[in-house]
Amino acid sequence: MNPPFDTPDLGLEKFALGQPVPRLEDPSLLRGEGRYSDDLACAGQLYAVMLRSRHAHGQITAIDLEAARAMPGVHLIVTGAMLREAGIGRIPQGFQQPGSDAAPLISPAYPPLASDRVRYVGEPVACVVAESVAQAKDALEAILLEIEPLPAVTTAREAAAAGAPQLHESAPGNIALRYHYGDREQVAAAFARAAHVTSLDLRNNRIVVCPMEPRSAIGEYDAQSGRFTLHVGCQGVFGLRAALAEVMAVGVEKIHVLTGHVGGSFGMKAGCYPEYPVLLEAARRLGRPVKWTDERSESFLSDSHGRDHEMHAELALDAAGKILAVRLTGFGNAGAFLTNAATVPPTANAAKNIVGVYATPLIEIDTACVFTNTTPVGPYRGAGRPEGNYYIERLIETAAVEMGIDPIELRRRNLIRPEAMPYAAPSSMTYDSGEFPAVLDQALARADWDGFAARRAESAARGLLRGRGIGHYLEVTAPPSREMGGIRFDADGGVTIITGTLDYGQGHRTPFAQVLASKLGIPIDRVRLLQGDSDALIAGGGTGGSKSLMASGAAILEASDLVIARGKKAAAYLLEAAEADIEFAIGPGGGRFAIAGTDRAISLLDLAARLRESPPPEDVPASLDVRHIHQGAPSAFPNGCHIAEVEIDPETGCVRVARYTAVNDFGTVVNPLLVAGQVQGGIAQGIGQALMEATQYDSEGQPLTGSYMDYALPRAGDLVAIDNGFHPVPARTNLLGAKGCGEAGCAGALPAVMNAVIDALRSRGIHHLDMPATPERVFAALNGGSPAG
Repeated sequence: MNPPFDTPDLGLEKFALGQPVPRLEDPSLLRGEGRYSDDLACAGQLYAVMLRSRHAHGQITAIDLEAARAMPGVHLIVTGAMLREAGIGRIPQGFQQPGSDAAPLISPAYPPLASDRVRYVGEPVACVVAESVAQAKDALEAILLEIEPLPAVTTAREAAAAGAPQLHESAPGNIALRYHYGDREQVAAAFARAAHVTSLDLRNNRIVVCPMEPRSAIGEYDAQSGRFTLHVGCQGVFGLRAALAEVMAVGVEKIHVLTGHVGGSFGMKAGCYPEYPVLLEAARRLGRPVKWTDERSESFLSDSHGRDHEMHAELALDAAGKILAVRLTGFGNAGAFLTNAATVPPTANAAKNIVGVYATPLIEIDTACVFTNTTPVGPYRGAGRPEGNYYIERLIETAAVEMGIDPIELRRRNLIRPEAMPYAAPSSMTYDSGEFPAVLDQALARADWDGFAARRAESAARGLLRGRGIGHYLEVTAPPSREMGGIRFDADGGVTIITGTLDYGQGHRTPFAQVLASKLGIPIDRVRLLQGDSDALIAGGGTGGSKSLMASGAAILEASDLVIARGKKAAAYLLEAAEADIEFAIGPGGGRFAIAGTDRAISLLDLAARLRESPPPEDVPASLDVRHIHQGAPSAFPNGCHIAEVEIDPETGCVRVARYTAVNDFGTVVNPLLVAGQVQGGIAQGIGQALMEATQYDSEGQPLTGSYMDYALPRAGDLVAIDNGFHPVPARTNLLGAKGCGEAGCAGALPAVMNAVIDALRSRGIHHLDMPATPERVFAALNGGSPAG
């Protein structure tokens, strides 16, 4: 059933591309009418609870289920042995970066339920299904699980060292992947002739993703058709359907994935998790729906984490401060198993993004992805893009200080000039557009760069250290994949866009409707969005990598051309004219077809209704509905300059962001209101990682930050009003000219905030501090100590 429209007829003239249209999704959400995964209930559903390992590493020696099976309300206890007997396979690990020829990717089997060895705290071992959650939890307590502990290792560098505990027999030295990019000899020669070399050891701290909505799912099975249905919040139902079909060992036609509203994901909900095939198999065995909902403390263990890279970064410059080469060597922590795209951030995405906005002749990336006894790591807002920009911006800022060159001047000497476009970067990427010097100038002006000395003096008068920092970033978006652009004209006069991208908080309906209105003249308040039903799709790349508008926008534009072509044939029939004489145009009343040179016309929506009411002859389109597949496009290159100012209290080590300016080039901005929101959210997450967020483990692999009592998220009081500006230079790589904006806030915030922190501390002789710059770490550095963690 189609939902009712939430807004009155607002008219077309206010909603062209580039207008700040409020989100069409919000009225129903504000009325409490959202339908998130845990809001759903199926008739006769049972409830599942997961038994998880309390050991980071160990051999399962016994599991006694008899007492638990006899507990009230218990219907089934699923084990790994049962799943193997049913032919259920490993968790699909999605796209992974290929390894070098000498060391190909090693991908050990990731079982939905452990049956012989556990490799991280929180790994699921069994699933209890009962009439209620309380009964399932009671039975869970009655399971006798015996695990013989084994030595654990939690950091990538330690796991790769000789003699470290081994997680998988198939992965000697715990190495999943060795990655190398660049010409080793040429880079070495560039460093040998450099007048100056800057070197930094940089840590990208591990992040708990913390979406507003924890994961939840309901598995169903129809015995008559042999078909599974999973209700779940995800980032793309088409891709998840394929992953579930693989693990369940059935054809994709036997899997139906349904997604309603999704309360945040940031990359974490993109892949297939162990709980999902377990729910489907339990539903098949019991003939009833089975529901599972993550609890927040459980999600700290069961959801994939983000970041966690240890890198040695080097920058070679000549005597004039021109960049000769960049070199990055280090490790990415994969956790205990490979999740969706786990090996990409510290490898290929580091290579693509470390160049940033600077003319760089040579780069070399030499990294390893390593297994550890920790929660598996997956993509997190940017998935290597913010990390790459963090490395180069920290290097540039440090090199400026070491060489005695003003940091703005050093940047100017190395910025890629507009006349150099298209620019062939050493990352094998070709930048199609950008005006980086103009972006820098606009950011400096908006941030009142020249007035900083007075603000620093005012802070000093209050006993505070003030610093400023720049994050001049460029990120390489994921290339838009094959994407569906469906347009359906509904019986009630509405129009439904069908797409394989998926809104998990971004607000897709509004900009997609604006794109459709710009092409077909359909009032945006009459536009619906169908995105979360795998049965409705013929293609779909999901949402991720800041590519949704580029992919779906292009698909909508191309599908609209098909609607116009069909409409001309149908209008020619109804208006009794030659097809060549039919014109389509958008006027005050919307899109319409007219006979050229006359006042005889029919509106697009009226034409769709007429075709529905009176079927035309066979040689005339019976409807204006189209199901189109956009074939994809190259990556785009959103960029910008963020400037942060911070104040540090030397008595406590507390850091406060005092000012924040962001100027971004996102190409064509369809809806600046939504884009500003995306930037603000990304900056908030960047501030969180820079100043407070860090996942920590003890020497036995036990998480020390397992709840919000121990893990700090930024709150409203930790943020500051953001001065947000745009310098749009349309992309040449897609039909809309868009560049993507979803992850840019993080890319600019990490270096801007940390460069500001170091700038404030430099007067006290401190030239480097790893993220997060917590009060404890800052206080210890100021007092000559070594910060914990």
